Amino acid sequence: MSIRFSRHAQRQMKWRKIAETEAEATIAEPDMLRDTIKERKNAFKTLGGRLVKVTYCREGEDIVVVTAVIKGE
Repeated sequence: MSIRFSRHAQRQMKWRKIAETEAEATIAEPDMLRDTIKERKNAFKTLGGRLVKVTYCREGEDIVVVTAVIKGE
């Protein structure tokens, strides 16, 4: 299984200063996980005092990150 980042996710992560490793950690060991539309999932994790939310979906064996945000900013 590999994690891929959509172009939108890459732009949002750069703008919001979220590292790929932070997004990967959020997916691997979320503090909270919620189902959302279109079979996507929202993973939440507190990292460095920030609440990171990563929206992702599965495409075959891969995970595709749709977007990532910092909640509360």
